[in-house]
Amino acid sequence: MLSKPVRLASPSAWTRPILILLGCMAGCAAGAPPESSGDTRSPTGAGRLEWWREARFGMFIHWGPVSLTGQEIGWARGGDRRGYGSKGSLVPAEIYDNLFKEFNPTNFNAREWAALAQAAGMKYLVFTSRHHDGFSMFDTKASDYKITSPLSPFRRDVVRELADACHQAGLRFGLYYSQPDWHHPDAFTPDRHGRYLAYLKQQVAELCSNYGRLDIFWFDGLGKAAKDYDGEGLVGIIRGLQPQIVINNRTGLPEDHDTPEQRVGKYQDERPWESCITICRQWAWKPNDEMKSLQECIRTLVLCAGGDGNLLFNVGPMPDGRIEPRQVDRLKEMGVWLAKNGESVYGTRGGPWKPAKAMASTRKGATVYLHVLEAPGARIELPALPRRVRAASLLGGGAVQCSQQGDRLLLALEPAALDPIDTVVRLELDGSAMDIPAMGLTAASNIKVLER
Repeated sequence: MLSKPVRLASPSAWTRPILILLGCMAGCAAGAPPESSGDTRSPTGAGRLEWWREARFGMFIHWGPVSLTGQEIGWARGGDRRGYGSKGSLVPAEIYDNLFKEFNPTNFNAREWAALAQAAGMKYLVFTSRHHDGFSMFDTKASDYKITSPLSPFRRDVVRELADACHQAGLRFGLYYSQPDWHHPDAFTPDRHGRYLAYLKQQVAELCSNYGRLDIFWFDGLGKAAKDYDGEGLVGIIRGLQPQIVINNRTGLPEDHDTPEQRVGKYQDERPWESCITICRQWAWKPNDEMKSLQECIRTLVLCAGGDGNLLFNVGPMPDGRIEPRQVDRLKEMGVWLAKNGESVYGTRGGPWKPAKAMASTRKGATVYLHVLEAPGARIELPALPRRVRAASLLGGGAVQCSQQGDRLLLALEPAALDPIDTVVRLELDGSAMDIPAMGLTAASNIKVLER
């Protein structure tokens, strides 16, 4: 058991200026303002977000020295959480803060992680560069508390290796960054919080300057207002260095998209959103953690797409650097499903029927994909569409009988064709499906699933 606290960098090291940060601030002040992302329906915002909305599915990775304990990242650290009015108690701070001296994940292979994301059908990857515990998984000049510290047995820049692997694989790459830092001595102190803000800006500038193209910057301010972490200043630095980037809403500013956590977001087509959800129960690796079934995984993805949102699906690698084999198998199973059914997810928008427990729908051009998740029989009754259905079939091949009776659309499938996870029906309309107003499916009067 370790007992000596980590040596903090000197005050000058916490606030040491870097040329790229100063250059960025000067450039933002002298040139055109960063593009506005408050309305992603604008040509600029829509252009930046087009690939992200079409991708629908990404990998989230929470990893760090805490994996040695099997406890939750950040939240397991004992001691004060300055600025948040709470304390941690699971792992004493003097132990937690020294875990990195034993953290030597020699089986970490960034290319394998990127390849797994692609095998799962994921289109982007977001990695935790620094969580609330303050430990940096990259070679920052702002702090000695980092994976490349001389006190670390590993001493490899994880962000560098992942960025290179994703770029080489053609996988979009993003970084999670926590504004809270419960290890830093200046955060939310009466007279030194300004120095802490300078430290945040230095690290953000490093991440946006030293690792090539970043497609996503994923903040996690834990509900603080923009002024508490100078959200406008942080966003200005990022957009000055990576103008094409997608930024989430956890700076205290709206930015590009909403982030419902550990739940599927509600149907929302006027503003982009992305649910972040774990494949097990804990964000960081936990031995024998309860893992979601393939059915739960697929339905979570489908319900997100049907609600017009993305899914950022989290894995927590083990202390040796490998993603747990059972999680690998589950993700590959999702990839097999997407290889057959991906056209009903990628590049679609949610609707025209809003998702419910029993089904969801997506649309693209003149095509509607109906995802039947729960059907005790093979006859389905839905609210009719304001377009005629020209043809109906199973996505993988197979007949579907379709007829309209007044304001109801009736579908009949062969009972043997029902898939226990998701039966995907493709409906070809006589006009665009994209301008049909979304219709609710939650009321009993709006949907019936009938025995044949």
